Amino acid sequence: MYELEKENLRRLSDYIAQFLQPSLIKTFMTTYFDKETVEKIINTEETSSVTKAAQMLLDQMCYLEEVGWFQAFLDILYASEYTGLHKAIKEWNFSELEELDVHRKLLERIEPSITKLIKPSELLAHMNDCLNIRECEMIQAVEIQRGHIAASEKLVNSLLRSDKPNWFKVLKIALDACRFDQALELLESNGGGTAAKGCGSDEEAEAMTTETTTTVCFEFREEPESEDMLMSANDMTPTETPSKFTGEHDRSGEIKLREYQKELTAAAVQGQNTIICAPTGCGKTIVALAICEYHLKQSPRRAKIVFLATKVDVYEQQYKLFMKHFSRTDPSIRVMGMCGDMDLSVQWLIENHDIVVMTAQILVNALQSGEVPSLELLSLILLDECHNTTGKHPYNNIMTRYLDTKLSSSTHSLPQIVGLTASVGIGSFKNRLEAENNILQLCANLDTRVITTVKKQLDELKTYVHTPEKEFFEVSKHTYDPFIRIIKNIMSNIEQLAQKAFNIESLSNIQNREYGSQKYEQWIVSVQKSCRVIQMKDTNEERRICRELYNYTEHLRKYNDALIINEDARTKDALDYLDGFFEQVRNAGYDETERKLTALYDSQRPQLLHLASEGQQNPKLEELKFILEEEYQNNDETRTVLFVKTRALADAMKKWIDDTDSLKFLKPGVLIGKGRKSNFTGSVMTLTSKKGVLDSFKSTDQNSDQSKILIATSVADEGIDIPQCNLVLMYEYVGNVVKMVQVRGRGRAQGSRCFLISSSKECIEKERINMIKEKIVEEAIVQLQSHPAELSNKVDVLQREDKARRDHVSASPDKPKTRGSYQLLCVKCKKFACLSDDLRVVQESHHIALDRSMFERCITVPHKNPKTFQGFSKKEKMLCAECKRDWGLVASYLTIQDLPLLKIESFVVQNCDTHQQFYFRKWRDVTFAIQKFDMTEITPQTWPLRD
Repeated sequence: MYELEKENLRRLSDYIAQFLQPSLIKTFMTTYFDKETVEKIINTEETSSVTKAAQMLLDQMCYLEEVGWFQAFLDILYASEYTGLHKAIKEWNFSELEELDVHRKLLERIEPSITKLIKPSELLAHMNDCLNIRECEMIQAVEIQRGHIAASEKLVNSLLRSDKPNWFKVLKIALDACRFDQALELLESNGGGTAAKGCGSDEEAEAMTTETTTTVCFEFREEPESEDMLMSANDMTPTETPSKFTGEHDRSGEIKLREYQKELTAAAVQGQNTIICAPTGCGKTIVALAICEYHLKQSPRRAKIVFLATKVDVYEQQYKLFMKHFSRTDPSIRVMGMCGDMDLSVQWLIENHDIVVMTAQILVNALQSGEVPSLELLSLILLDECHNTTGKHPYNNIMTRYLDTKLSSSTHSLPQIVGLTASVGIGSFKNRLEAENNILQLCANLDTRVITTVKKQLDELKTYVHTPEKEFFEVSKHTYDPFIRIIKNIMSNIEQLAQKAFNIESLSNIQNREYGSQKYEQWIVSVQKSCRVIQMKDTNEERRICRELYNYTEHLRKYNDALIINEDARTKDALDYLDGFFEQVRNAGYDETERKLTALYDSQRPQLLHLASEGQQNPKLEELKFILEEEYQNNDETRTVLFVKTRALADAMKKWIDDTDSLKFLKPGVLIGKGRKSNFTGSVMTLTSKKGVLDSFKSTDQNSDQSKILIATSVADEGIDIPQCNLVLMYEYVGNVVKMVQVRGRGRAQGSRCFLISSSKECIEKERINMIKEKIVEEAIVQLQSHPAELSNKVDVLQREDKARRDHVSASPDKPKTRGSYQLLCVKCKKFACLSDDLRVVQESHHIALDRSMFERCITVPHKNPKTFQGFSKKEKMLCAECKRDWGLVASYLTIQDLPLLKIESFVVQNCDTHQQFYFRKWRDVTFAIQKFDMTEITPQTWPLRD
């Protein structure tokens, strides 16, 4: 496996080792190598020679066999800012790095002299483009400890190992800016160029001093919004919209930016806040890149751009597109990405890069913590899938801060806002007027008075964007099914057992619940919420009842899930789901109640197994099988995305296709979200595994292990790019208007079709209504666009009203946090965990317990996915010693080992004086005060190491 990659690494290892410093990619090594190897590379080899350490690392990589290690290596190079090395290894083309040899040899030759003529502390402020923050910190530390000559040597060594193509030019500019004339003269007189000081050639000098002419380069292919759809545009002056595009990889020559794409950029390049609403597949990401290019050329010194995504998956896709584009067109533009797992400073990223791609919650957290003091630090914010800017969504949180600043002060410098979406059909509405009001509210939230759509170039748009035909398949439901009868009978017995333990009917107001329905799931959630805070005079009895009710309702939930799976998939899949659950119950060390419930299942399992192997076929699966067989018989190049509601159903559909002789050639891939829990092995996907699934689906290599169908949950309906798809199947999958547009938009190839398969008349009718509502939204947009002054006035009114409401809420006195003492009890068994007095908050968001005795009341198990975040390194999971409920993590923080990092949803909070109990889902909702963490509280006496 990876023989070609390994051979290339061996062949080029001497060259790669000149640039790579192993300690900068330590997280990769700790993932794939044992602790002893990592320590040897970093602590032994790197101490004496960075190059030898890098060589040893590359040698060890050639023995790796784990799937995904090579992509993980490329990813860590990206994250560690080895942009030049990443590109060279990814493309196996080292020509750009080879061009640095002449500069490197020159700097080596004059190193003894130049180090005496410079002061790194002054230069570093001008060298962020080619040195990362860690290198700068190390150089500064050396200067403080050993003086400027030693620091100069460290600076030179860092530059000699730099893979940034512009490092030599940046060095000369820095020398010139700091007036180190002798050093600059030494550099230039030894062959470093004699044109403009610090600017290379005459052409470079002219380009750097001329701000009235801009050149924008893009590159793209015909597949809409795919990874290859990166553009190159030329000849763009400040008064023009982006116009000309050159595809470097396209040997046919220039490709003009499509006219409808120019129409979409028109308002944004004039600096207006705008919502760009255009169909999925038309190239909105290309439009975003064009707007960024233009903005950077217009404000080269002030420009600070943030591109926001709603999901980590979409963030990964868009970040790679931005990196790929700017690395080809203008490497001097500094692009960086940030998602939840990266331990970096948001403010530093923004200040030291031109474009930062990130998930929205990261910016929200940075604003709330004060790390980013104001949005005025930015000049342009682009919001992907901007229709989400409502309610409590992170987008709306960001825009609320924006509007509060704008409406509270006449002197501000807020960024331009550009939103991108395929549909603004948000909220509920019955007619055009209601749809207009919803759109106006979205405009108010995004502070825009412009909705940009394609109007003049509709004919061209239709030649590139194909709206799939929609067909409906109403399928009959299961006839009498003994499997369903047995499961419902088991559920009835469990309800009776629960009723004997406690009157569960008194715990919820939900009536007319039906087994195998979403309403039954809601009833379970309601009952569990109430039973968490049941209180009795006898605390032992209270703990017993609470734990019993938790077990009863959790088993009812799994049986309800099984009925839903049986309705949409095979009886075998529903049985597999239950088997997986009971295997987990047995492995967890179950109590008397769980033994009783397991015995109840075991007594019925032989009959259930017989029904699963001999029972009737599901009519919906038969219809789906017929559709797939017919589609692939007519066109064996068909690429299908099958949308389903749940992760469990996605796994079940994959197993069904794999087990069906006429369909197994499709080699289904599964694309699901990160859900917290699942009873299916392998059903939690990492970014690497998702990439592998998508790559297999997009592959055009007929000899590869190619997937022809992708089974996806909602993770794929918004933003994930699948240009090869020409058949979209919605399997009992219906949402609102926006979801309908997004899902249908996955079918991008010419002649695409979209089928809804359902046994529910209501479900099909809802989708027909969505199609009608889509037309209403289109009419509403046209109406608003035709009256811009009225739109602007109404937006102003809405913003003032919203601001008044926010001011009223903020003026109301906050409910003070109480100072009383509370105890945290396990939410499942009410076992004592710790006191609120022992809780501390770190970085305003992480909650730890400074009570060493907690480890006597819990057990710990190794974490399957150890990670480092914001100074924490998670190592183990904490489980209640009595009932095995997940309590949180055991993590190290800075130099402190074994800190309990707690999840508040795993506990009931009880007032120590009144004994009243409360349940909180979020730490921010707790009613008692929690002290900030103070490092001085940790001493060897108060916090001894665990055995």
